[in-house]
Amino acid sequence: MAKKSMIQREIKRSKLISKYQNKRQDIKKQLKNASTFTQQIKLQKELQKLPRNSAPCRQRNRCWKTGRSRGFYKDFGLSRHVLREMSHNGLLPGIKKSSW
Repeated sequence: MAKKSMIQREIKRSKLISKYQNKRQDIKKQLKNASTFTQQIKLQKELQKLPRNSAPCRQRNRCWKTGRSRGFYKDFGLSRHVLREMSHNGLLPGIKKSSW
């Protein structure tokens, strides 16, 4: 189980991402269409004034059951430990232990 502070930090990040998403997209669109170098610098400074945690690349994928961030399987939303345990118990449909 992950620390509760880390899980809460991720929740805070997701709220900030959704809050600043439109503003960030507008600035990036203007930056792409900027004609002068001084205009680009001005827009970059405006983009840097936004909170760091509002950038989508700072969000981590976490297991919905344990909150573990490493060994995450995107298809299931689970970490490798929980995926293995649930598949052995037959709780995930279509998943079975391979043997050859």
